[in-house]
Amino acid sequence: MSGGRHRLVRGPDCTTDHAFEPDAARAVYRAIFERRDMRHFAGGTVPPDTLRRLLRAAHHAPSVGFMQPWRFVRVTDAALRQRLHEVVELERRRTARALGEREDEFMRLKVQGLLEAAEVLAVALTDGREKHVFGRRTLPQMDLASAACAIQNLWLAARAEGLGMGWVSLFEPADVAALLELPPGAEPIALLCLGPVHGFYAEPMLQQQRWASRQPLHELVHDNRWGQASDVFSVGECRS
Repeated sequence: MSGGRHRLVRGPDCTTDHAFEPDAARAVYRAIFERRDMRHFAGGTVPPDTLRRLLRAAHHAPSVGFMQPWRFVRVTDAALRQRLHEVVELERRRTARALGEREDEFMRLKVQGLLEAAEVLAVALTDGREKHVFGRRTLPQMDLASAACAIQNLWLAARAEGLGMGWVSLFEPADVAALLELPPGAEPIALLCLGPVHGFYAEPMLQQQRWASRQPLHELVHDNRWGQASDVFSVGECRS
């Protein structure tokens, strides 16, 4: 795996009759640890059978109440891609201004590859979601959580296929909805750039650029109540 930093270590207590074979399990963890939010693409194409496999993987994501709120719009029209690119660039400048003292630093970051990626997929939450009450009566945002699971499935499958993917969220939803002619009530949540890349980043690009860094896991896991350190990170165990 990347730089040998991530290893699957499985002791006797971790194995069950339902576990994958070690090589298969390592492949799952490899896809997780080597997945990257890609912004640099090499053009090319994604074969139709590969794209179908990726979309099938996305469609097999879990969803609250089995509502399956995800909808995908494949953007193949060059003029439409250009319009989406312009919408993203407008929001990029607005975001930069909102960041204040980090404006210039942000503007130096590459935040999307809409014009270079082999494929662009818009992901939207479907209309009529209000009828799905199961699991959403007190947490209506679970439609978004479910769609995010579908995107992650697609992302991991893409990495396994050797394809890069980037999630673009810098846009005004109403502008993207209008461009894609979404029905009332549908909500765009992502523009996915997908396709061949020259190489995968050794670490998340924003970490490479010193924009942010991954937080230590042991600081984010608690036992029983917020702020109580978890026993899962015992002395001598990895705390990364």
